[in-house]
Amino acid sequence: MISMTLADWTIRTLRQQLASGETTPARLAQQALDRSNSNVGRNVYLWQNAEWTRAEAARAEALPRGEGGPFGDGRSALWGLPISIKDCFYLAGAPTSCGVRFYRDRDGIAARDSWLVEQLRSMGAVIVGKTHLHGLAYGITGENPEFGDCIQPGTSDRLTGGSSSGSAASLMEGSAVAAIGTDTGGSVRVPAALCGLAGYRSTLGRGNWSGGAHLAESFDTLGWLFRDLEDAPLLSVPFATAQIQKPERTFSRFAYVGDDFLHDCDPDVAASFRTAVRELEALGLKGRAIDTSWWTDTIDIFAPLQASEAALVHAGNFEHFERPIQERLQWGASLTADELSSLRKRHAAFRARMDELFAEHELVMLPSAPVAALRTGSGDGGVAVRKRLLRYTSPFSLAGVPCVAIPCAAGGVQLAAARESDEALLDLAARIGAVRRTP
Repeated sequence: MISMTLADWTIRTLRQQLASGETTPARLAQQALDRSNSNVGRNVYLWQNAEWTRAEAARAEALPRGEGGPFGDGRSALWGLPISIKDCFYLAGAPTSCGVRFYRDRDGIAARDSWLVEQLRSMGAVIVGKTHLHGLAYGITGENPEFGDCIQPGTSDRLTGGSSSGSAASLMEGSAVAAIGTDTGGSVRVPAALCGLAGYRSTLGRGNWSGGAHLAESFDTLGWLFRDLEDAPLLSVPFATAQIQKPERTFSRFAYVGDDFLHDCDPDVAASFRTAVRELEALGLKGRAIDTSWWTDTIDIFAPLQASEAALVHAGNFEHFERPIQERLQWGASLTADELSSLRKRHAAFRARMDELFAEHELVMLPSAPVAALRTGSGDGGVAVRKRLLRYTSPFSLAGVPCVAIPCAAGGVQLAAARESDEALLDLAARIGAVRRTP
């Protein structure tokens, strides 16, 4: 679905062209604008202002050239590149919908940038617009009754997945070279798997959510969707509050889920997963299948805690949202203090056991989703679809660990490491990408 021209729209390729003068931020911005909203719903972006983006490109061009840096011109890795951001972060002069008209209309125009937007603009990134998301970022398919379902560009009925739906679509259509998403329960990992993209979910707590809308603070993480695994090491810096040093550690072993876990996985996705296991082994890592029967209650821990925290964020406003989201919020609000205390203890115990797992095996891998495609009408409101997807993503969400989403022939896999191992994990993703590129 991505043409050869778009396949070459990677961070390193475009950044090298910018450094050499072969292209300019203004030229890339115009290409991005020309490609925007090309899916059938014309709804990849919920806010976009072409003149504002062109002015941002001009501002980037005015930043002085220097020496050194990742591309030898003294500028950041993201300088001059078209970047999309999920519409749950403030951008001065624009509304923020969080995927619902209620907040867009009630809150009006943002007076200042969110911390994340400040980071991106200070690096010279050129923001193309604010992208579609599942309402409140509280869904995993990209269906949205208010702004329309987010359909993959180039298809008529394939959902992008959510909640970072427009982030994925912006990459597929070539209106961004990298896209900001968030991942609470799989909102980067699932769209990456469904759209043939790479993704990065950061360690819980990295970055600053000032000016960003939380869903469930105990699980919300910042993330990226992007196209080329070899670009992965360039994407950790915007989320870091201090200078990140080149990681010294390398991984030598990994664990992966066994066939019992994959009982509801589509055969082609399971086959791609096994190929990914062999890829890691070919890199010299020693793999081992593990028993994950103790993961059976992950959704039972994650879903009510998420619902409870989301209910606090959106208290008093439930009636403004679609019924499936209303029902989850009402459920979250109904949980008693004793119930929540018990869930917190179970969460802490699960997280401690996951820490032991990572200490023993360094890395853990499983499919990002049990399917390679979701068709329109799949129904995120239906319990079956949501539970089937969350079973694959909630273990790492509960653990608060960084993940890279690796595209495969069918679907994708998620590879996770211990908290604050982001840079080493991103380096490993780049190694995988480099091997794949080698004939």
